[in-house]
This record gives sequence, structure tokens and C-alpha cells, in this order.
Amino acid sequence: MPTIVRLSALEILDSRGCPTLRARCELSSGAIGAASIPSGASRGTAEASELRDGDPNRFAGLGCSRAAAHVGGEINQHLVARELSGQHELDESLRVLDGTPDKSRLGANAILATSLAFARAVALERATPLHRYFASLVDAGPARLPRPTINLFSGGKHAGGRVPIQDVLIVPLGPTIGDCLAMAYDVFQSAAELGRRKYAVRPLRADEGGLSPPFSDVDSMLADAAESIQRAGYALHTDVALAVDVAATHFYDRGVYALGEERLASAAMIDRLLSWQQRYHLVSIEDGLAEDDWENWPRLARSLKGRTLVVGDDLLCTNPARIRRAIESAAADTLLLKVNQIGTLTEAAQSFRLARDAGWSVTVSARSGDTEDDWLADLAVGWSADQIKIGSITQSERLAKYNRLLEIEAETGWPIVDWPAGQESA
Repeated sequence: MPTIVRLSALEILDSRGCPTLRARCELSSGAIGAASIPSGASRGTAEASELRDGDPNRFAGLGCSRAAAHVGGEINQHLVARELSGQHELDESLRVLDGTPDKSRLGANAILATSLAFARAVALERATPLHRYFASLVDAGPARLPRPTINLFSGGKHAGGRVPIQDVLIVPLGPTIGDCLAMAYDVFQSAAELGRRKYAVRPLRADEGGLSPPFSDVDSMLADAAESIQRAGYALHTDVALAVDVAATHFYDRGVYALGEERLASAAMIDRLLSWQQRYHLVSIEDGLAEDDWENWPRLARSLKGRTLVVGDDLLCTNPARIRRAIESAAADTLLLKVNQIGTLTEAAQSFRLARDAGWSVTVSARSGDTEDDWLADLAVGWSADQIKIGSITQSERLAKYNRLLEIEAETGWPIVDWPAGQESA
């Protein structure tokens, strides 16, 4: 059984230049694991709470030195020299030590960094690939690779709110990860050229590497995505499909969705989503309604059933209680899984199992503020996720994860998940 010799953490910078943590775990066997954690711009209110320094004179209050000190101080003192039965005991010890429902005392960032560093150290101790170790946490026998959903255009909080919705994504329908990335390259270059020609702008990129031309509205954003696919030599929905991350919470207030100049009630917002789905054959709609618009999510799910994945991100926050509520009310059929929303691998695994037991799809997702660490790719493979959402095919923090998927594909020869699995032809 693994025994921790020393835990430490370092404040580092994420892809937006904001502080985050890299933790290091040394075991008595000599195995040393390190892991860096992400942070999101579009956050649900039910997410576990990061600990930030709050010093306005340093990183505008966003510093993580206190969280780093907790890892090397109180957490290290609590866990050092303890023989642990495994990941569950470590994560439960961290949860109890923190003592708050949202991990705000020690910081969800300190706790998750420790959880992941321990996982990597144990995998090294066992001389097993990280994805195999992750699979052991959910009793999975992975034999397939998740299909990438790749950011093409960005709006919302990822691109300064130029258009209200957050992302338009492409879903290459190639037979391998390598083929999907080659197709994504073609479409991205086509979209960049379209932006230069149509808007006379160079290809400016948003937080996750997506392009951000000055679209007049959401419809022009979707139309340009479809045109980019066609100009790249592919057929929409046959070769490359479209998906959207609406992130509707961020333009919702007291029952009204501010979609550009329009003010839509929930029923009208659902109708708008249905019109986009029908016109562009969307295979996935993420956070189409606000996180607290629970009354209307079941109607959205019924309207799209069998045609489009209804994905909960802010709605669910990888939180078991919210997932149970969504299952009971038939509010969604896909979990967007972000480990830092809940704070430990063990709790994320619980959320994963709830979704799977309900017959849901699972998309494992990166965050807008991410690092070059590639553990997310191993997690998506190990937990047999249906989709993986990393961002665009630019920027090193995104490419590290795509490149890790390529490595796993080459090592295993596993096939990629079909898409759209279980959906009727649109």
C-alpha cells in the first residue's frame, strides 16, 4: 500500500497567465508524481471553491500561494507516513480534513492537486499507464478512445462576450484520433481564411484557442462554421458535425435570456435551440438553458431526445446531488465531467458512475485556464468517456492533451467511439 513521504506544491501560471497549482507527491517506494490543475472562466455556482490569496497587489487577488502552502503544510502533515489503502482513502481524508461542503478552507485547488499528484505517483509505483490506473478507480476495462469535440469559434466569457453563446465546436467523424485532428486542421484553416476574407481580421484566438471574428450574432457564427466545413472539402454532418456550448447561465436573468438584442423567455429560448439544431444538425447542445432553470430543462431534453445530446455543465457541476436531480427529472442525457468542479478523483468517479448507471453519455472536459499537463487525456480514456472536450487545435495546453491521445492510440490500437452514438439521423 502506498505511503506518502512528502507533499509539496508550487504556484504556477495557467494558459491565461493566471495562477494555479502544481503539486508533487513522493512515496516511500521512491515514486514521485506531479500534477498541474486547471481553472475555469465559465463557472457554475455549485462548483467546489478554489482558494485564492485575495491580495489586490498581487495577481489582482488571484494568487494561489496560500493553497500551495496548505499542500506543503497542513495536508502534508496530515498524510505523511500514513499507509493508504488507495485513492479513496486519500481523497476522503482530504475531504474530512477540509471540513467544508465546498472545500473552501483548504481550497479545492489544493485538494485536487494533491489528489492528482498522488494518482500519478501510484501509477508510477505500479508501473502502469495512468489511464489504466484511472480505469481501476471506476472498475472499467477501457477498449476505446473518446471522440474529440473541438473548439472552432468562441464567444461568451471565452472571447469577451462578442456573441452571447460560448463556443461552436466541430466534431470530426474520422475513424481515428489522427484522422480527426487532420480534419480539424483543415476546417480551422478554412475558418481562419474565411475570417480574413469576410471580416478583414487576422485569426485572433480566444481562451481555448478558438477563433473569434466579429460575428453580428449567433446565426452568423453557426453559418460561418458550416461554410468553413464546406470550404475545407467536407460535408456537414456526414464528415464533420457541429455542436454548441451555449453557457446560457451567463446571459440569463430572472427568467429572461438576453440573446444579443433579443429578450427570450425559456420557451422561446428552447425554440431557438431547436431551430439551430434543425438547421445545422447539431449533435450536442451544452448548457442550452441556465443552471437554475430546472423547470424547463426536461422540456428541452424531451424536444431533443434521440437527435442531440443534451449536455449539463453549469447545470450539473460534476456534483452528485445535482446529477441525481437531473436524472430524476430527465433534465439531460450527458454529463460534462470536470474534475475540478467537485475537487477529488473519488467524487468525480462517483459522478461518472451515476451518469453511466442512468444510461447517459459522458464528455470529459478541460477548462479555459489550463496547463500543459496531459492527465485529462488519460482520464477520458481510462473512464471510457464518449467524448473529450479539450479546446481548439492551437496552444500548447490544448495540444499536449491531443498529443497524449495520439500516443495512447498508437500504443493500444483501440478504436474511436462512434458518433453520434444512439442518435437518430438528424
